[in-house]
Amino acid sequence: MKKTRPPKPRKRKLTAEDLYKLRLPGSVSLSPCEKFIAYTVERMDKKEKKYFSNIFMHDLSADRSLQFTHGDHNDQLPVWSPDGSRLAFISTRDKKTGIYIMPSGGGAEKKLIEIEGAVSHLQWTPDAKHLVFALRYNDSHYIKDEKEKKEPPVYRYITRLFFRLDGMGYIPKDRFQIYALDIEKAKLRKITRGRRDNINPNLSPDGKWIVYISNRRPNEDLESKNLDLFVIPFRGGRERKIPTPAGPVFDPKFSPDGKLIAYLGHDNPNDAWGVTNFHIWLVGVNNVPKAKDLMPKYDRCTYDQTIGDMGEGGGTNLSWSKESKQIYFLSSDMGVTNLFYVPRGGGKPTRVFKGDCHIKDFSLNGKTQTVAFVYSDLINPGEIMTCPARYGGEKKAVCHTRLNKFLQHEVTLGQTREVRFKSFDGTEVQGWLVKPPDFKTGRRYPSILEIHGGPRVQYGFTFFHEMQYLAAQGFVVLYTNPRGGQGRGETWAEAIIADWGGLDYKDCMAAADYLAKQKFINPKKMGVTGGSYGGYMTNWIIGHTDRFKAAVTQRSVVNLSSFVGSSDCGYELRREFKGWPWTTPETFEKCSPITYFKNVKTPVLIIHSEQDLRCSIEQAEEMFVMLKVLGKKVEMVRFPGEPHGLSRHGRPDRRIARLDWIVKWFKRYLK
Repeated sequence: MKKTRPPKPRKRKLTAEDLYKLRLPGSVSLSPCEKFIAYTVERMDKKEKKYFSNIFMHDLSADRSLQFTHGDHNDQLPVWSPDGSRLAFISTRDKKTGIYIMPSGGGAEKKLIEIEGAVSHLQWTPDAKHLVFALRYNDSHYIKDEKEKKEPPVYRYITRLFFRLDGMGYIPKDRFQIYALDIEKAKLRKITRGRRDNINPNLSPDGKWIVYISNRRPNEDLESKNLDLFVIPFRGGRERKIPTPAGPVFDPKFSPDGKLIAYLGHDNPNDAWGVTNFHIWLVGVNNVPKAKDLMPKYDRCTYDQTIGDMGEGGGTNLSWSKESKQIYFLSSDMGVTNLFYVPRGGGKPTRVFKGDCHIKDFSLNGKTQTVAFVYSDLINPGEIMTCPARYGGEKKAVCHTRLNKFLQHEVTLGQTREVRFKSFDGTEVQGWLVKPPDFKTGRRYPSILEIHGGPRVQYGFTFFHEMQYLAAQGFVVLYTNPRGGQGRGETWAEAIIADWGGLDYKDCMAAADYLAKQKFINPKKMGVTGGSYGGYMTNWIIGHTDRFKAAVTQRSVVNLSSFVGSSDCGYELRREFKGWPWTTPETFEKCSPITYFKNVKTPVLIIHSEQDLRCSIEQAEEMFVMLKVLGKKVEMVRFPGEPHGLSRHGRPDRRIARLDWIVKWFKRYLK
């Protein structure tokens, strides 16, 4: 009898609830022997409505991964001991921040210390007897009564300009300081002191010195881009400032030979909102050689600037080769984020891994023969990969995980392709077009134009659940990189300084023109949406044209003058608009969408989070009230308890509700 194969199961479309199935790699750490990779994987729990992350271990020789830590915890930032026998990591078990160590071969973890506070930049000393890190205690640390800790304070006394931060709330009164933790005794020792934050610690190879960053300017909040490097003995003592040009400094790293310090920075302390390129700088520990930009002609930034909805992203990272000859870093360019290195003596950067992708994090260790990294592309939310550290060609890399197999086996994704089109002045604009997974030739589809936030970030070759979900709902989606963003150099980024709503608006309308010309698009059924600065642009567009039949503005900026005082960082806007609302009121009024709301004809849905400290809920309320009074078609959806980053890391059920509201609105007016 002839055997017949069972039919392959029919694939389905992506759903909003597929967020619960996603497994997202976070930090990655390569072992000193370069044979193992420790990495974190985050998941969303539907029942608990929370995020949990655990550590996994990959054996490169067997090409096999095993779960290293278990349970509904948030285990983060695994760091190898110098001999590779142990892992240290941070975890939020028992509702506090704990520092744990665990044998790298597996076994029971040991809690060294539990802290009511924030810990960052965990690192082993060379003798593996101590851990060094930055720590800031929460205000609750100083309250002994457990009942009192749960109650709000009687009052809050505010003296700093920078007194709150989106996603965190009110900033604790304590400052970050550098600490050492004796592993055997579990005893904590404070190394730095003072009334200023001391952050980003890095140990010298001999373990005798710590380099760190601090802002010692008279008004640190108004001079937030003036940071300096300091070194202090590990055993404690007097700190010493290392001279660097005025400007920001991040992620300092001692060279393996201990003679140099590399860092990310630039020399423009009066930079607008993220225009000036961060480069790799080098300075001698004893100021010989003096601080030097290793890549002055490189017209790109040296950290990840690609955004998506698979986590927050955008972190800084640099790493030395073992022989102190190269410095590795990430850089974003025309929609990609790739891995590069620059010679210690300076010059043109070399691309280690080239591809249409988004590298989110990387790790080097041991002999610097291998680099491990977190990889994403248009159809892949994230995997752990390795490649030779010196390779400079096309995609010579090995993928070691299959964290989201269901996307390939169960789901039909919409076809996504990069597109280029011309703006009004002939300038080429980059974008990505997503078609519905059941796309049919000859049919005309409704469309949605998506505009990114920032503005100084870029859309790119990374997995975007939102774009794929909207396509699965029957919309053609176009998301683009108009002028004012990053990934195309300083001239591109500075094009909108003191002129938001100028060239960026024209580029967005060129995107609408491009959409309307496609044979499969219904030009009478076009929608527009965006969040943060993308919400600003959505507001601007509906105040200047009725071309779009529906709009959804999210976590948006409405009134630039009130934004200055209501945002956690609104006072930084003075650099972007070359003054304050009371010194250049005409610029703030001209560039504020609220100025043009009397012209709005487009039905608009306002989506905003009530605990958004970046773009305060008062921005949404100003817009809603004014449009209502003017008799416009406007509705508002508010999400309690959520910060600015709802779409990326908000409570899972609220993320899904947000997507559902966007789809409902566009179906109401575009279908």
